[in-house]
Amino acid sequence: METYTNTFGRTAAEALPAERAAFIRKTYIHLAGAIAVFILIEAFLLNLGLGEIAARTMMGSSFSWFIVLAAFIGISTVANSWAISQTSKSKQYLGLGVFILAWSVMFLPLLFIINRFAGTGVIMQAGVVTLGLFLGITAVVFLTRSDFSFLGPILSIAGFVSLGYIAIGLIFGFSFGSFFAFAMVAFAGGSILYQTSNVLHQYRTDQHVAASLSLFSGIALMFWYILQIFYSRR
Repeated sequence: METYTNTFGRTAAEALPAERAAFIRKTYIHLAGAIAVFILIEAFLLNLGLGEIAARTMMGSSFSWFIVLAAFIGISTVANSWAISQTSKSKQYLGLGVFILAWSVMFLPLLFIINRFAGTGVIMQAGVVTLGLFLGITAVVFLTRSDFSFLGPILSIAGFVSLGYIAIGLIFGFSFGSFFAFAMVAFAGGSILYQTSNVLHQYRTDQHVAASLSLFSGIALMFWYILQIFYSRR
């Protein structure tokens, strides 16, 4: 008779099939919920008329946007540390909530500008393309079941280079251009590939909140730059 061993808390790769499936299901349910909450927050803030205020405040100068970016990085780092916390579920959900709110504030001026000058159609198109790319990347990982953890150091270096380039651009006020936007879409795609692989191979079965946060981060980053590409072509 087969002995049942509780593998809860181990990586999904080490867990029993039923536990692994439950972890994956929870992760993507939380991801869908995070996206839904993000959309609701954006709609609420835009309906309140805060989009124009955010655009003038956050994008009024390169220096103000630099401060916003630095604050976003700091808040995101704290939120991520809370999401992977083992102390309490409430702290994990607080981290996810703070992370979603931080992204919502970041997106607010961009969505306001695109909505005013290009219309909601551009936002919808960018959303559909982002979703399509995400589903395609997810399918690659789940169908091949390959471990893409080797991308971690590459993405870390690319991330620091990108942040440095953005900081220099903000300080000296030069335009990033479409090439940089496409490069960042590729970077976001690599991040989603890496994080989706981690869902299968690296995360513990009790880390569905942190896993959903990491996937949401990649989707948000990809959506951000796809929005800019679509807007620049209008």
